[in-house]
Amino acid sequence: MDNYDSLYKRYLEEFNDFLQSKTDIKKFQGRDSDGFYSVMEAITYSLTNGGKRIRPVLALEFCRLCSGDHTPALDLALAIEMIHTYSLIHDDLPCMDDDDMRRGKPSNHIVYGYANALLAGDGLQALAFETIARSPLGDDKKVAAVTLLSDAAGPCGMVAGQAMDLENENKYIGLDEIKATDTLKTGKLITASALMGCIAGGADREKFLAAETFAKNIGLAFQIVDDVLDVTGDESKLGKPVGSDEISGKSTYVTILGVESAMKLARDLTTEAVGVLNIFGDDAWFLEELASKLLYREN
Repeated sequence: MDNYDSLYKRYLEEFNDFLQSKTDIKKFQGRDSDGFYSVMEAITYSLTNGGKRIRPVLALEFCRLCSGDHTPALDLALAIEMIHTYSLIHDDLPCMDDDDMRRGKPSNHIVYGYANALLAGDGLQALAFETIARSPLGDDKKVAAVTLLSDAAGPCGMVAGQAMDLENENKYIGLDEIKATDTLKTGKLITASALMGCIAGGADREKFLAAETFAKNIGLAFQIVDDVLDVTGDESKLGKPVGSDEISGKSTYVTILGVESAMKLARDLTTEAVGVLNIFGDDAWFLEELASKLLYREN
């Protein structure tokens, strides 16, 4: 029987192999212009730059819980990671957060330039929906996945959250405004990850709602821990500079609540998230452990 580490490792290995097979330039027949290669090089630089792959893992695990097999969610998991990676590339640009490092390596625009980084993000967004369209899932599941992901990533989701985040710089905002921003900027895509797994696995309504509640709570807890790590984290473990929130003048959970109270809120959210998993029975052990690992992570 798998333990947490072995199952997570198996998910990562299978997902990364699948990612490599889907982004192999040789498979893109008829797309051999110089522009194509330069953009694909920038795309693969960021898409293969490690990371915890939390969103794909959520999709794979919820699919397994709902159907007994995680593999139907592989294409959807890849689409989610493409959207997430595009958002990180754009997040690091000088017009946004202006970060030079990402996961311990130079940000995409530092290596490939502002214009190519912008195009790499644009390309990933399009590839995400192409990946869903070309998946072997039934048409009804493809439509549901495209609808869900476009809502989570678009102007009613992640994009709106990023806009709110920029507007929040250099001014005081309250806790409700921070929660609203983070629910859109970070939480919507994490929630979509769990629900995409449910779509691929053919979940019933009760399991779909439980997955949504679980993901919403760990998504918010994830952002709270991010804010705490920006103050208390080790830069060598984070792979990016600490203190960026203070430099940009952002109100965060830490500036409003302090480190201890912020972590208490993250713990409460995690407890609530784990509490809804009883619908999946003992088989939810992996998600329970994942929620705990995310709460007490160091990067």
